[in-house]
Parts: sequence; structure tokens; C-alpha cells
Amino acid sequence: MKNTHPQGSAQTLTGRITEWLTFDNMHHQWLLLAACFWVIFMFMVASKFITLTFKDPDAYGAKQEFLLLTAVPDAGKPPGEKHFPEELKPTGKGLVQPLVYMERLELIRNVCRDEALKNLSHTAISKFVLDRIFVCDKHRILFCQTPKVGNTQWKKVLIVLNGAFPSIEEIPENVVHDHEKNGLPRLSSFSDAEIQKRLKTYFKFFIVRDPFERLISAFKDKFVHNPRFEPWYRHEIAPGIIRKYRRNRTETRGIQFEDFVRYLGDPNHRWLDLQFGDHIIHWVTYVELCAPCEIKYSVIGHHETLEDDAPYILKEAGIDHLVSYPTIPPGITVYNKTKVERYFLGISKRDIRRLYARFEGDFKLFGYQKPDFLLN
Repeated sequence: MKNTHPQGSAQTLTGRITEWLTFDNMHHQWLLLAACFWVIFMFMVASKFITLTFKDPDAYGAKQEFLLLTAVPDAGKPPGEKHFPEELKPTGKGLVQPLVYMERLELIRNVCRDEALKNLSHTAISKFVLDRIFVCDKHRILFCQTPKVGNTQWKKVLIVLNGAFPSIEEIPENVVHDHEKNGLPRLSSFSDAEIQKRLKTYFKFFIVRDPFERLISAFKDKFVHNPRFEPWYRHEIAPGIIRKYRRNRTETRGIQFEDFVRYLGDPNHRWLDLQFGDHIIHWVTYVELCAPCEIKYSVIGHHETLEDDAPYILKEAGIDHLVSYPTIPPGITVYNKTKVERYFLGISKRDIRRLYARFEGDFKLFGYQKPDFLLN
């Protein structure tokens, strides 16, 4: 009798192994399929979160409502860590504002709250201030003019945005500062309600530079070179300053920087300012021009870092795809400490201290260091 048991056992074993391999293969396929569904599900959730958090960048009215996760106060974080208040969160169209621009706004906020500097940091939003702010309604932008800080170029940018000229290169130089031809309305030309609406909802910015270097630039531009031929600076303003502030009455030279410093540092300078009218915009403080403690600006640019700040401002305002800031000549924005020291050499410490006392608010608000020649 032939024994078939070993052969049947082998067949049974083989069948079980086949069944097990088939089951194991199906098990892996199901696991793989489940993993794919999980990845797709998580991607959909993440996409929905991103869509809800970072709204349509073209919805400009929502620019002040972006969520800045890194700036939200957290009670569980170390006490030394910085937290930024609600009004200092990004206000442009970018998603996260670089720290340097946040710190500039935080510094302004802190100085504005310093009671000891209140008289130097606060001013009313007067017609004088509103006259300095140019409006681009098409792109919801306000630009506060701070002369001698590269403002001509920013005016050209706004002129193109407002549609008066197709490109910066096509704007005649004599049109830039002609406010009847350049198509730049001033904020003062609107009703009170329209002014408030724009101040609350528009992107707002201005540019600063070292206060003393700006004064040197104003003196050279208006009283020495006068490239735009504005004779009233030499023939009307300069004689008025000389008559009141020149110590050596026998001196017959034209206005000197020392005369200019004494005028600006005089606590009673305002009676001359009234005579000079709006021409004083080239040397009054940033506080008097733009009211940074009363108006919450979106970005403060610095002349010294304009190569970085100009593209950032255009991006935050949502116009970087429409216009570019004109090419900046190499080295023109660098702070020239030697030049500043040379101009102030020979001027009495008393006169320089009085000048600094007037511009201290600008130094503190925008993070500029007190000059070394005043520290001794």
C-alpha cells in the first residue's frame, strides 16, 4: 500500500504559505493605501489653514489683520523675550515683517510714551503736517515728505503710480516738485472724514537719515550750491539769519554753517520760521514734518540702508511688480562721520548742544547715536 501522507502534507503547507503571502501582500497594500489617504487628508487640511491664515494678498484692506505668529505674546515664554503689540504687527502686504522694521516701530512707540521727551516727540496733525503727506489713492499709499533724504526719487515713484507718467525716466525734473503738474495730491486737500479714513487704512511710510547729516545736506543744497536756482534762500532767508545770529558784525561773507546752527538751536527760532514760511521744511525736525507719534506708520525707512529698505517698502505696499526705485549710486547713502565732524569743527559746544536739544527727539525716535563730539 502506497503512503501518500507526506505528499498531502506538503501540498497543505504550500497552500497555507501561499494564503499567508497573499494576505500579507494585501495587508501591505491596504496599509500603503491608508497612508496615501492620510497624506492627502493632511495636505488638504494644511492648504485650508494656509488659505484662511494668509488671505488674498491683493485684499489690501486686510493688510493690517495678518497673523504674525512669532509676535503673539505667550505667558509661557521666558520673561526676557520680546513681544510686539498689536499695532506693531505687519501692516503691508508681506506675510511676516523682518525684525529690523518691527524694532524701528517699537522704538518709536516707546519713545512716544516717554514723558521726558514728550515736547520733542509729539506734535499736532496740523495742516503743515498734512501738506507734507502725498496720496496715491489708486494703490492706497501715503508718503510723508522729509526733504534732503532722497524724497525726489520717492515722488517719482508715486507720480508713475498715479498715472501722470508711464515711467520714472520720462518724468521731467522740473515737474517733480511742481505740485500743479506732478499729479500728487496732498492729504490736506481732502475733507476731515476722508483724511481720517486714509490715515487709518492706507499704507504709510517715510524715510529718515542722521539728523545732523541731513542739516548739512540742507545747508549745502539751499545756501551753497542751490542747483534748482531758488534765489530766495540766499537773498531773503540767509540775510535774515545773518542779521540775527552772526556774532562778528564786520564779517561780510555769505551765510556760514555756524550761523545756520545758531538759528536752528535758538529756542526762539519760531519767529523767523514764520517769516520763512514753508521753506523751513528742509531743516525742521521729522517730528514737525510727519507726526510719527500721532500717525501709526507702516514702515520707517532709513537713508543709510536704503538699498534694502526701498525694495522692502515697495513689496510691503504691494507695488514692487509695478515700479522700481531708481538706481542708487554706490556709497551715496553711507553715513559720512568725517564730513559731519568737519562741518561742526570750530562751532562752540554751547551752540551744538542747543542744536542737539532741539533735534533730540529725532535722534531718539529713530535710533541715531548722539555724536561723539558731544560726549566729551
